Amino acid sequence: MSIRNLAKLAFVTTVLLLAGCSGGVLDPKGQVGMDEKNLIILCTILMLIVVVPVIVLTLYFAWKYRASRDFEIYTPKWAHSTKIEAVVWSIPILIVIALGVITWRSTQALDPYAPLNDKGEHLTVEVVSLNWKWLFIYPEQGIATVNELVFPANKPVAFKITSEDAMNSFFIPQLGSQIYSMAGMETKLHLIADEPGTFKGISANYSGAGFSDMKFDAIATRTQADFDDWVQHVKQQRNVLTAETYQTLAEPTEDHPVTYYGKVSNGLFNQIVMKYMKDHGAMDFYAKPSHGARGSHRMSEMKQPGHHAEVNE
Repeated sequence: MSIRNLAKLAFVTTVLLLAGCSGGVLDPKGQVGMDEKNLIILCTILMLIVVVPVIVLTLYFAWKYRASRDFEIYTPKWAHSTKIEAVVWSIPILIVIALGVITWRSTQALDPYAPLNDKGEHLTVEVVSLNWKWLFIYPEQGIATVNELVFPANKPVAFKITSEDAMNSFFIPQLGSQIYSMAGMETKLHLIADEPGTFKGISANYSGAGFSDMKFDAIATRTQADFDDWVQHVKQQRNVLTAETYQTLAEPTEDHPVTYYGKVSNGLFNQIVMKYMKDHGAMDFYAKPSHGARGSHRMSEMKQPGHHAEVNE
């Protein structure tokens, strides 16, 4: 096969591979997803600085010093070159330093818990992963849906995420970061869609036989008014999500249809989070405990007699 044919084959293969990226992380529709795409491309290019020359030189030396080329100079006692050592070590060191700086900056900039402060007021959505479906509660609107997530385009969304039991991973590839949902815990994620459309949401963590059916549509409406109309439509539904109806919903089912709840019991999401902590009362997940360390003065108090009795009370 000629070099020209190999080049054509490589080009066609690249086009086909890139075509498969439609709808995925390399086809972002939100600012967070775009930043992550740029990060992936930048890190890949930096790593190719080492990979590509190694592959090229390996092929070159295999061709140059093949057995049939018996006229090449043979130097069996050659063992060291300061210039080669400098190149071999300095380039990887510089790349590792660059990747370290990029990783530090991107970790701060793309923190999923950090609100998108420059994008305006956030819409709050409480997410519960069930077996095997997704429950979305809108506390400000007093509604809930199953396997359908709707929000306005160009409006940041603050997700509060937990799980009924098995650990899952909440992921909308075109909008960005995935984050785990875990029973008895609340994780956070902030995303935004820069244009209207329907984006595929999935669970990125295997959780049982119905795992492949844990898909949902994330719909970004064109305007806030369109979102408000959708909210009114959901509120007209007669289904009510209470602690009792939630127990029925939480039963394992596969390929669950989209379901709307026109009314939701107040505090249901917190009840789900605290179900395994019911004997310990309510908890502020992000506040410092009252018995937390307060410096040397606090430590000296703990050493005084009667301290343990006071704490137990």
